[in-house]
Amino acid sequence: MSQIKKGAFLNYVTIFLTNVVGLVLTPFILNYLGKAEYGVYTTIGALVGTMSILDLGLTNTIVRFVAKYRAEEDRKGEENFLATTMLIYFAISAVIILIGFGFYGYIESYFTKMNADEIRIAKTIFALLIFNLAIGFPGGSFKGICYGYESFVFPKALNIFRYIIRSLVVVAVLLFGGRAIALVILDTIFNIIIIFINWYFVYFKLKVRFKLHNLTKKFIKEIFSYSTWIFVFSLVGIFQWKAGHWILGRIALPSVLTIYGIGIVLGTYYGAFSTAISSVFLPRATKMAVGNATGEELTSMMIKIGRISFIILMYIFGAFLLYGNQFVFLWVGKELGENGSHESWFIAMLIMCAYTLPLVQGFGNSILEAKSKLSFKAILYLTFVITGAAFGAYLAKSQGAIGMIYGTVAGWFIVQNVMNFYYHKVIGLNIIRFFKELFHKTLFAILLIILIGYFINYIPGSGWINFIIKSISYSIVYMFFMYTIGIIGFEKQLFKSTLSPVLKKLKL
Repeated sequence: MSQIKKGAFLNYVTIFLTNVVGLVLTPFILNYLGKAEYGVYTTIGALVGTMSILDLGLTNTIVRFVAKYRAEEDRKGEENFLATTMLIYFAISAVIILIGFGFYGYIESYFTKMNADEIRIAKTIFALLIFNLAIGFPGGSFKGICYGYESFVFPKALNIFRYIIRSLVVVAVLLFGGRAIALVILDTIFNIIIIFINWYFVYFKLKVRFKLHNLTKKFIKEIFSYSTWIFVFSLVGIFQWKAGHWILGRIALPSVLTIYGIGIVLGTYYGAFSTAISSVFLPRATKMAVGNATGEELTSMMIKIGRISFIILMYIFGAFLLYGNQFVFLWVGKELGENGSHESWFIAMLIMCAYTLPLVQGFGNSILEAKSKLSFKAILYLTFVITGAAFGAYLAKSQGAIGMIYGTVAGWFIVQNVMNFYYHKVIGLNIIRFFKELFHKTLFAILLIILIGYFINYIPGSGWINFIIKSISYSIVYMFFMYTIGIIGFEKQLFKSTLSPVLKKLKL
């Protein structure tokens, strides 16, 4: 099995673990911390996460340039590039510490709805997360190097191991009386350990070296000419996922932040299933772009990846549409109440509706990165996401968390429709063919499955057993109809080839 296939497989293992464990841990943490402290914990995390934009797009730049230097067999160029980016990262880390020190004194005046104890917790968490971010930027470059070498297995396997151990320790810490601050200290320790292990792998196993042969303005300009638009796109991501926390943190109680945060968490879980596939294809897209692949060849690759993503996403979307409200109530209804859990479900549902098409076309973004054509998409997204956040802030005054998400997703819908014209007219992708082949067989199968799933919802009951029965019934219906009438020969072969090693081991 190739590194790409193994990398995608490990991505799904990671997603399965993070989703399942996250679904178990979230109500556990919420119960031990309480709705107010959990709101502080997630809001400060979102605030500090905002500064992740100071990465300036360098992580993806490392993947792209390392892949490029490897394709060109330019070892000296690779060494010089990595040494240069590490110097830039050290400068960024210094800026982060200065910004963090400056904002620390304004926390109390910004979060006006928090009491004195919540402010104390917020300040401590803020300081710890600033330190995490400062070491995380240069440390994260090692993972980018691994991806540029198409060595996906080690960093992803290490991340799985980290997540399992971290989850077990979180449970222990909370059971022994630990609070939000203890959880952040725990993550700091794990971050330091993981950075060191990744460095060891890159230096001693991949034999990568950092050596500054020359440092010129022209070379730095070349790096930033590529990374700048990734940076702008990162800024877009910040506004997509964090703006609601900033705005609601200013005008709403911590309990409202918790309702909004739960909805956002469920929405990001949804996206992770698709990005698990598309994230491992940037090096491949770079090679195709360097090799001057035609628009039809790129479209064919986008269709293959898009159909697989679509089939997986529609399974989740359909299940959440039909049974998600019941699930969220069973999951966190005790802490949020019936109305709060319904709002969280509705927020997540809106995110899934708006997020599906960008996820299905995720390979298109890899093509834009490989061709250094992110500028249009970045500016377009930034414009409408900021506009959407402003609209959401206006609606949030009267409608709270629901109003915030209305404004946010409105911007997403507009942007993705415009991007399809750009893909077709400028990049040369055959978008008409893309949609025609994306919906070929799958659309009819999905509509049939949703119809049957609707009647499954009439199974009497309301507890966990009832939800599990519905979920299993829906899963059987989905797999049967999607396999028999929804997928094409290539996908059936891919499904069989993926399962055959597992089946052989079971027979043994």
